[in-house]
Order: sequence, then C-alpha cells, then structure tokens
Amino acid sequence: MGSIEKPLAGKRIVVTRAPEQARDLVRTLERLGAKVVLLPMVSVQPPVDCTDLDRQLHQLDSFDAILFLSTNAVRYLFDRCAQLGIEWELPASDRRFIAAVGPATARALEERGVKVHYVAEKGTGEALARELSRSLAGRRVLLPRSDRGDERVRNELRAMGAEVTEVVAYRTTDPVTVDRHLLARTRRAAVDAIAFASPSAVHTFVRVIGEADFPALSARVPLLAIGPTTAAAIRRAGGQVQIEAEESSVAGIANELVRHFGYRSAPARRP
Repeated sequence: MGSIEKPLAGKRIVVTRAPEQARDLVRTLERLGAKVVLLPMVSVQPPVDCTDLDRQLHQLDSFDAILFLSTNAVRYLFDRCAQLGIEWELPASDRRFIAAVGPATARALEERGVKVHYVAEKGTGEALARELSRSLAGRRVLLPRSDRGDERVRNELRAMGAEVTEVVAYRTTDPVTVDRHLLARTRRAAVDAIAFASPSAVHTFVRVIGEADFPALSARVPLLAIGPTTAAAIRRAGGQVQIEAEESSVAGIANELVRHFGYRSAPARRP
C-alpha cells in the first residue's frame, strides 16, 4: 500500500498506556503502518479499600447523574457492582443522567447495556464539566475516578452549582516491571515518537529514564501529549511537547501523529 493508506509506515511509536487501555490505540496505529512499542508506565488496580466505593454504589438511586471520565472508571465500577450483587437497571423512566468523556468510554458503557446521554465534544474531563454546566446545576453528581485524579473536574462542577461526590473506583500505580531492552532503545532515541496519556505515565517515565536525561531525549524524539494536563506535566519535567492531541480518542491521537509525520513513510531510526 502507498503512504496514504499507511501514513505511519515504518514509524516506531512508543505507547506508555497500561496494556488494557492501549489495545484500541495499538490496533489503530498498526493499521496505519506503525510499529508499536508498548512500554507501559502505569498499571491499573482496584482500590485497596472499597468502603467508600461500596457505600456510594449501594445508594446509586440517590444520584441524578454519573460522569465517567475513563474506560477504567467504567470497568472497575461495574466490576465492583457485580461483586456486590448490585444490579444496574436503567428503565426508560430512570432520571439518572449518564455522561462519558469520549467515544471509547461511551462504548464501554453501551457494551454493558447502559444508555449514554452525553459524550464530551472535546474529549477531556474539564470539557465535559463545562459542556454540562447548565444541566447539572443543583443536581447530585457521582464522579468515579482514579486515586490520582486531579481536582479540576470536581471543582469545575461545584463552581457550576452541582453537588459532587467523588469516589475512588480504581488505583493508578507504577508498572510491576519495565522492559529494560525497550527502555534502552527508547533512551537511545531509536524510536520515532513517544505517546503519553497521563501525568502519572510522564512521572514514571521521567524517573526511569532519568530526570537529567529527559529534556535531551525530548529534543531528539517527538513527545505526544494527550490533553493539556499531560502536556503540562511534560513541560514541568523540562521536556518539549511536539505533538498535542486535545481529543483523547484513539482517532484524535492517530490523526495528530499522521499530521505530524506529514504522510511520510520513511523507515524509523534504528539503533
């Protein structure tokens, strides 16, 4: 196939997402011709203590709306519901409003039989909060999130008059192991781009690469930041952000990579 069909042909793209989060992105990039290097910098686990999560799940009927900010929030909330024997029943007359941060999160909900009423246009938690500002004022909102989630979405919702209950649905931890061979290849800049989807991934990567070496590496290899929060984390660590995907969907990420490489299909650098 030509460069139009395979615009990322030969490009080695490092994906730092947890494996369970990276599947769709890996498949999409490979269809575009990329050679994906999966180098997870985060791991996702259930909460250590589910007391608060269980309390909120037992009173789901008290919430007017639930906002899902990631596929992980969907996965772990529904897994816990199943463990507790809580049936997720949403009859047509149910008043609970369900919103998702992006198409992947919406799809994860729909696969579980949940009707999604709104999907963020911009694909970020803050955008979702702003877009729903009028409809959520004065309503009780449940926000299942990571233990490392920042406070901006909650603060945005509260500033709009929503009564927000945050609950930790899952933990974001460091990976159990890091492939040293792939890490060495990345450190040598024998790849064409490195994609980061969260500040947690950035922080772990900087630590394992070395704080002193990260700025120089970012000058040799384009870094892709998914969202402004991740971009800010890269810059705080002294790195350069050459590619920024405002939309966190797989399509948005792939489009930014294709745009950056300008449909070139030259082979990737080799060690």
